[in-house]
Amino acid sequence: MNVIDTCLWIEYFLGKDIDVSISNAIRDTSNLLVPTICIYEVYRKALPEKGGAFADVLVEIMEKGNVVDINSDLAVLAAKISKQYKLPMADSIIYATAQMNNATVWTQDKHFQNLEAVNYFPKK
Repeated sequence: MNVIDTCLWIEYFLGKDIDVSISNAIRDTSNLLVPTICIYEVYRKALPEKGGAFADVLVEIMEKGNVVDINSDLAVLAAKISKQYKLPMADSIIYATAQMNNATVWTQDKHFQNLEAVNYFPKK
């Protein structure tokens, strides 16, 4: 199972030159977990720049994966992870989602760089 961090979703949607393995992980929707916080962050970024109709299309694409809502178990684990690794809220929710589902996080975010079960791709 794979969890794509918001930064890579944005790079993917912008058509940036990302590693082919990232594109493959995004397209493998049966093994793709999409935290709702990622949907929020992508929509928030796209809305003022491209408008609601465009942002809605991005959400539809993301929803082809398995959307993972924040419940109390996830929230508690994310809080513990945030404290342990000093991660911001969204990052801790993303990482907790992966941890609860034995998934791998795919990211360019340095916050994740040395954590287990992370495929880190430095920005080009």
